[in-house]
Amino acid sequence: MSAELAFMSAVELAENIRQKKVSSLEATENFFERIHRLDPQLHSYLTLCQDQALADARAADDAAQRGGGLGPLHGVPISIKDLELTKGVTTTMGSAVFRDRTPDMDSIVVERVKASGAIILGKTNTPEFGQSGTTENKLGEPCRNPWNTERTPGGSSGGAAAALAAGLCTVSMGTDGGGSIRIPASFSGVYGIKPTQGRVPRYGGYGRPSANHFSQSGPITRTVADSALLLQVVAGPDTRDVTSLRQPAPDFSAGLEAGVKGMRLAWSSDYGYAAVDPEVVEITKKAALLFGEMGATVEDSGLKMEDPFDA
Repeated sequence: MSAELAFMSAVELAENIRQKKVSSLEATENFFERIHRLDPQLHSYLTLCQDQALADARAADDAAQRGGGLGPLHGVPISIKDLELTKGVTTTMGSAVFRDRTPDMDSIVVERVKASGAIILGKTNTPEFGQSGTTENKLGEPCRNPWNTERTPGGSSGGAAAALAAGLCTVSMGTDGGGSIRIPASFSGVYGIKPTQGRVPRYGGYGRPSANHFSQSGPITRTVADSALLLQVVAGPDTRDVTSLRQPAPDFSAGLEAGVKGMRLAWSSDYGYAAVDPEVVEITKKAALLFGEMGATVEDSGLKMEDPFDA
């Protein structure tokens, strides 16, 4: 059951917990067994919340037995990137300067994750202040790619992606300013999305929202449906973030049924300036053309930028 539970989607696991086919405690214990066995080679976590997580899982099972209103991620184990403030749990920002820092508040993202009923397993590895495309810092060993431990999972949400790909959590929350969700998702063979600016409030995350228009919090998952579910949980307005969009978030899961038929999609292999390995170009092109098979119109954008900062 170890691997089956470890790689079960959040949508399926949440439903199984609601129907009492699987207990949250069983799933949570399974993840910690895997973390203690596998993570010494991967270094995907900086801090574990084992005692609290097990207590929360027992409480989640008690609530499921009572019935009534359960959150969309009730009992589902999740990891949080260590750039989000977590009340009573070490938040290092990937820096030795904050090695022993324990915040007295949760970020909005963590508040919403907890309110959804999810179980926080721990805080995932990040380079110092998230400022790197690999996941290395002075707190310990570099984070390794679970597909090949001689390689990096990318960054800066490398710990989140590595933990997810290795079956050390059901879903992960990451952050992205210049690729920090998308790079490690690509390197680790999982799915990541950087939300539109303001869709997910950033109060309590790294950087003041009003001064950081690039960085957003977003999901890293193994399925698109799980990303839709997790994004639904954390999205929506909040007055504590002046950049937060005022409009309520749309129903992301409902959009999955519509598919991509009728959409016009543009893609570029190199943006007109980058040197890209031919094999990568070919694989990316095949992936782009799959959307055409699903009913979308796919075109090469012909985008030409002499300098990436032109964007």
